[in-house]
Amino acid sequence: MGIPKDITEAMDSYPLFYQKVWKACANIPEGEVRTYKWIASKIRRPKAHRAVGIALKMNPFAPIIPCHRVVKSGGFLGGYSAPGGPQTKWKLLKQEGVALQGKKAILS
Repeated sequence: MGIPKDITEAMDSYPLFYQKVWKACANIPEGEVRTYKWIASKIRRPKAHRAVGIALKMNPFAPIIPCHRVVKSGGFLGGYSAPGGPQTKWKLLKQEGVALQGKKAILS
């Protein structure tokens, strides 16, 4: 997914680590999920999965940067800082066609 120019310009005022996380997240296709560890690996910081969670929590560009598509290992949804919390995350994933079972996304 291409990130709109105004968003990439606004990202410049945030730490480089956050920018890398958000850009990796922007590449997750609609209807799919990835794990925090996947993002960490994608940005070449394989042990930084907790820091990835913090960067996503600070994401001011949702839903353009779709942090709701990032889940814990094993498919557990994890947190969601937008209004409604994890229930909103679950609803968004369901609307996008992600296979869900209870509070878990089915990872392929």
